[in-house]
Amino acid sequence: MRAAPILLVAAVALLPAFAIAADRLVTVSGEGSVAAAPDMAIIRVGVSSDNKTAREASEANAKQMSAVLAAIKSAGVADADVQTSRLSLQPQYDTSKPGAARLTGFQASNEVTVKIRDIGKLPAVVDHAIGAGANEMSGIEFVLSDRSKLLDEARGEAIADAHRKAEIYARAAGTKVGHVISISEGGATPAPIAMQALRAGATPVAPGEQTLRVHVTVSYELTQ
Repeated sequence: MRAAPILLVAAVALLPAFAIAADRLVTVSGEGSVAAAPDMAIIRVGVSSDNKTAREASEANAKQMSAVLAAIKSAGVADADVQTSRLSLQPQYDTSKPGAARLTGFQASNEVTVKIRDIGKLPAVVDHAIGAGANEMSGIEFVLSDRSKLLDEARGEAIADAHRKAEIYARAAGTKVGHVISISEGGATPAPIAMQALRAGATPVAPGEQTLRVHVTVSYELTQ
């Protein structure tokens, strides 16, 4: 029955120590960034075919799309890097005249997403696709294949930036930076994906650079 008061006294005695430790902290934020040229590209290429009947539109589209796929692969793109992303067959109507819309035919569309792992092959892939009959291209997406490694570099810079700031505050307060108490990452921010419109014969293209940024919040112990 007498053990409980003893434990309670011990717990209360520890409270001031925790309060003092909490008062001797400095919390700062740090930012790091790494810029790199994209080494991969993703393009969306398609064929749109119009004809009087659904069957004729589908058959014409399939024939033309087969030629486009063969051309893309002949430019050095592996089968695994080509994926169908859109396939549609839609009736077409003439709505220019008053009254009920008149059915004029059908439009068949087929679009594939193509991943180009060697960005130097991008102009050739585009030219091959256009030459084979591709008449739809929605854009180019430039990609950093080793994003994780680049983000790790940015994290190192962010921690160094946080430590630099902590030392400034510590010197101003007449103390020194001690052990790290906590680190939190506010979210790695990749650069916006670069998108560029494509037109027939719109090569060469310029991938430019992308910047990856990391923000961290670090708490340090302050010592004498």
